[in-house]
Amino acid sequence: MVMMASAPFLPIVSDAIAAQRLSPSALAYFGDAVYELFIRFIFLTPPQRINAYHHQVVAHVRAESQARYMDILWPHCTAAELTIFRQGRNAAADGPKRVPAKIYRQATGFEALLGYLYLTDPQRLQDVLALLEQHIRAEVAAAESL
Repeated sequence: MVMMASAPFLPIVSDAIAAQRLSPSALAYFGDAVYELFIRFIFLTPPQRINAYHHQVVAHVRAESQARYMDILWPHCTAAELTIFRQGRNAAADGPKRVPAKIYRQATGFEALLGYLYLTDPQRLQDVLALLEQHIRAEVAAAESL
């Protein structure tokens, strides 16, 4: 499978003031949209049926995947980023019953971090997404080689 090369996928405008006014839950809500658009972007090629796109995207936007990706990001995060992650994690409500609460909270913290970075530091967001993309591509390549 060929995926699109890394490139800025959104017109990002920094707005630190807006980010400071948002609750951790609101940052997570926004970060969820940022992350899903990023995942959709990297799986856009080669052309496939919509159902195939959907299955690929869902596999990567699930709470379990997001929690795993946060584990990958953790050592690369600044103290301020980890604070945003913790605030998002701690603000998480109980998620769906199919997902353990710890995983759901970690995924919510991950989303809050992405939402915060989108609003405050677009270049850092691109760096974080590039790191995630490397891991996602490696996972996809490993799965295809089976």
